[in-house]
Amino acid sequence: MKKQGYPRVEINLDYLKHNVEYVVGKCAEKGIEVAGVIKGTTGIPQCVEQFADGGVKYIASSRLEQLQDAKDFGIEKPLMLIRIPMLSEIEDVVRLTELSLNSEMEVLEALNAEAGKQGKKHKVILMADLGDLREGFWDKEEMTEAAVKVEKELEHLELAGVGTNVGCYGSILATEEKLDELVAVAEQIEGRIGRQLELISGGATSSFMRVIDGDIPERVNFLRIGEGILLARDLELFYGYDMSEMHQDVYTLKAEVIEVKDKPSHPVGEIAVDAFGHTPEYVDRGIRRRALLAIGKVDYGSIDEIFPQDEGVEILGASSDHTILDIEDAKRDFKVGDIVSFGINYASVVYVTNCRNVQIVYV
Repeated sequence: MKKQGYPRVEINLDYLKHNVEYVVGKCAEKGIEVAGVIKGTTGIPQCVEQFADGGVKYIASSRLEQLQDAKDFGIEKPLMLIRIPMLSEIEDVVRLTELSLNSEMEVLEALNAEAGKQGKKHKVILMADLGDLREGFWDKEEMTEAAVKVEKELEHLELAGVGTNVGCYGSILATEEKLDELVAVAEQIEGRIGRQLELISGGATSSFMRVIDGDIPERVNFLRIGEGILLARDLELFYGYDMSEMHQDVYTLKAEVIEVKDKPSHPVGEIAVDAFGHTPEYVDRGIRRRALLAIGKVDYGSIDEIFPQDEGVEILGASSDHTILDIEDAKRDFKVGDIVSFGINYASVVYVTNCRNVQIVYV
């Protein structure tokens, strides 16, 4: 067992809970409940606990093992699967979760049969593909007929509502008009089944923009939010929203310096490809002071997703196990054994919290 050291990711649990409470509160002002999506933090139970204590309605993930960990940790919030269930995991879906997203009749029938075996009633949300082209019914008549079948024939399922996903694959914006399309599908289904649906799930963090702007359709009452809680960076970085009331430094990545030397800034010799089969472009800036860190792409993914907190430090590149910094203009006189801190984006949070080489420390 490796003793606590570096590289490490420090997680501020108080900051995380604040972010949960802030998002839950903003959504509540619009009559919207929140499923807290834990997959970005690899379902770490200590983080899941902040979601639960912060007031989310469901604990949600695309990975059943993360939901199992939450349950084993003692989390009592109802659990939700946000990836269409695999037929091979139906038994565990029914055993573990109260609610799942669905778009295939074969899967719905399997859920119904398994729920009957387990003596349970399993809730389902039928997903509508509104153009992002990931999961969901494209043919809305097919979706309506599926909803009627769930309502009238699959006695061990409860049709909780309808949902959609935008922005994750096709980069489609969660506009008011786009979410109005979802409400129209819901009302078409309600007309056929003769009752109002419990949930109209209007998407994920990208739909939180509509909450902030106050133009989310009135009947959308359920969102599935992960990044907007964990980091609150995307809406500011990509769409210019002021997220200053939230903590963007819940996660801090730290790595140790293992070499400090003056070296050329351009490789010397015949250039071919790097360790990942790419040929980066190198700028010749002469001899520069460089620091080598004991952390690499296998730990955090991409250098584009980590940000040095020291002024004057620039990331030059990385291999599997090393990261190379230009420290020529750094305000700090770096030495071997020093620790360098980084802010990180969502993609890197997924890496570092799922990497056995990166220690997790709670602060």
